[in-house]
Amino acid sequence: MKLNVAGTTKEYEEGLTVARLIELEKVESPLYVTVALNDDYVESGAFDNTALQDGDTVEFLYFMGGGR
Repeated sequence: MKLNVAGTTKEYEEGLTVARLIELEKVESPLYVTVALNDDYVESGAFDNTALQDGDTVEFLYFMGGGR
């Protein structure tokens, strides 16, 4: 199946979950990543059970603190 991951279309096996995609993409700091699937946020507790479908768009987001 084809997924758009971080702006790039890539091929993956069928039955892929968000958790497995995080592993395959070697996401930095996977415990702190927020995932947007088709512009909706996926709860981190649902990564293992959220199946991806052909044509989905996935973004990995990191929120940075800081300021003065």
